[in-house]
Amino acid sequence: MIRIFLILLLSLGAFASEVQRYRWENGVTYLVFLEQNKLPTKELYYNLDDDNQRLTEEMRAGVHYQILRDSNNTIEQVLLPLNDELQIHIFKNKDSYEFEAIPIISETKTEAFATSIVSSPNYTIMKETKSKKLAQIFTANFKNSLNFKNDIRAGDKLVMIYDQKYRLGKVFSMPILQAAMIEMRKKYHYIYLNDDERYYDEKGHEVEGFLLARPVRGARVSSYFTKRRFHPVLKRWKAHLGIDYAARRGTPIVAAGSGTVIYAAPLGSYGNLVKIRHADGYETRYAHMKSFRRGIHRGKRVKKGQTIGYVGSTGRSTGPHLHFELRKNGQAINPLRVVQVTTKKLKGKEYDAFLKLKKNYDESIGLHLENMTPYVRAAKFQNMCYINNSYSYYTQQKEKEKRELRNG
Repeated sequence: MIRIFLILLLSLGAFASEVQRYRWENGVTYLVFLEQNKLPTKELYYNLDDDNQRLTEEMRAGVHYQILRDSNNTIEQVLLPLNDELQIHIFKNKDSYEFEAIPIISETKTEAFATSIVSSPNYTIMKETKSKKLAQIFTANFKNSLNFKNDIRAGDKLVMIYDQKYRLGKVFSMPILQAAMIEMRKKYHYIYLNDDERYYDEKGHEVEGFLLARPVRGARVSSYFTKRRFHPVLKRWKAHLGIDYAARRGTPIVAAGSGTVIYAAPLGSYGNLVKIRHADGYETRYAHMKSFRRGIHRGKRVKKGQTIGYVGSTGRSTGPHLHFELRKNGQAINPLRVVQVTTKKLKGKEYDAFLKLKKNYDESIGLHLENMTPYVRAAKFQNMCYINNSYSYYTQQKEKEKRELRNG
């Protein structure tokens, strides 16, 4: 209970005079961090199990972390965010240090803005929000269906509704675009994030993005992607940064997308592993293979759907399956959000539910178009946007965090 209390105090900044905030530098590994801060590498790395050792590899340049020191400048606690859900917690326990993975305490706000385009959507979004990430997300979700270069005119309207997480009062992690509208040649074009975590246009047609093939055809998903899950047996927080496909030993594994093989060899708990680099910063990983297909090696160009190996149980595995990971600029993301065979058109009950969600967003977009405020923060917006006619996403997140703290 004392340790949990200290975590809360550190997270809330109650010891602001003793909490030091740093930015993770490019090229610094977790082991280097321990050595630089004179923290014991044996207890905090070499004695960790494979899952926790793999977690330490998720540290990324630019992430802000906190160190709590006592009056003698001795490190009492360290919080190292790994993603937007999970963080490493290092804490002093008497004369030694301990390691654990714990949920991140953050606040999610739904934010929005409406404005007129100055020269391009990218420039306008960055000018209004100072967020390069928002500009990238907006462009990525419209680029395959709209021609920004030829059809955009200065003065066309643009509206964005998105969720942004805050940690210790500062912007944290990538924003999630919930809905957007852009005017082109006097016509409004919309996209919406549906409950299935895919984007659709106003007609309920899925918006094409970076499409991947399923790496094992017809296989059953035996374990899903999660950034944090409280393990009921181990009684600790764990992450599963990929999708497991259960299949018979020897079942062909295909490249989910065209790209270049950058790794094809055994690697620790991954077993036989293939890594493929794709366009736009994407990378896929295929683990626990029985064997590689002949000719698959580093530097080999492969096409989407080409066999690269066979299902096995090498490395730390309890049975034959493929552990499949998708990464964007080094960070693990949920493959099921982009792995698909064909685009989808909503029908029946799914379409009816989508229409309700669409109606709520359209009303909010309409209000912002009427006001045309350059940048509307969450304080005004949270009372406008309700999902499924009940709680706003923000409210749901807050209640979820409270439950997790009580259960922790």
